[in-house]
Amino acid sequence: MRIDTILYLVLLWSGYFVIHSLLASLTVKQWLQDRLPRAMSYYRIVYNVVATLLLIFPVGFMIAQHSDPLWQWQGAAKWLANGVAITAIVAFFWTLRYYDMGEFTGIKQSRERVRDIHDQETFKISPLHRYVRHPWYSLALVIIWSRDMDYMYLTTGIMLSLYFFLGARLEEIKLLAYHGDRYRQYCEKVPGIIPRPWRYLTKAQALQLQSKAMIAHVNGNIGK
Repeated sequence: MRIDTILYLVLLWSGYFVIHSLLASLTVKQWLQDRLPRAMSYYRIVYNVVATLLLIFPVGFMIAQHSDPLWQWQGAAKWLANGVAITAIVAFFWTLRYYDMGEFTGIKQSRERVRDIHDQETFKISPLHRYVRHPWYSLALVIIWSRDMDYMYLTTGIMLSLYFFLGARLEEIKLLAYHGDRYRQYCEKVPGIIPRPWRYLTKAQALQLQSKAMIAHVNGNIGK
């Protein structure tokens, strides 16, 4: 595997991450809202479509440049790795019930003509959110690092892992701006991506924090 091939994949992923982060930023959303306010109702849908289509470039190049494996799971380890990955996939689909998928996909905003640059979903703490603030990233890491590796997949795994941690930080800037003290208190109790046995919320604590957020939302004190 030539080093320039790996570097090209790094550049493709880096370009994807830059575009993905810029389009998700409040700065870009505010810029568009000031100029084309009506377009904001469809922003989330367009964002999701663009983000998905742009994956063709790094993922396609990774697959095209497939090389001999660096390591492969064998025997009992292979069963364990596949079992862990399947569990993570099942857990991902299970978590969907705790998200407003209409808001996540953008269908809700387009239907209701929502032009606010902030996400509309209320502050909710699902069972997995009691242990990590970004369970989808946590589950994705499990899937990524339980697979066989060649140079291209390893490069992709490293790039995605770094971006998950960086992206989580960028995402939380927006969440803090929108949810304020409630989210700050949540961050103090729960780790970001890697679970820690001594840091989590009990069910009662999660419900209490959600109640405070709901009261603040009703009183119009979001972000305070």
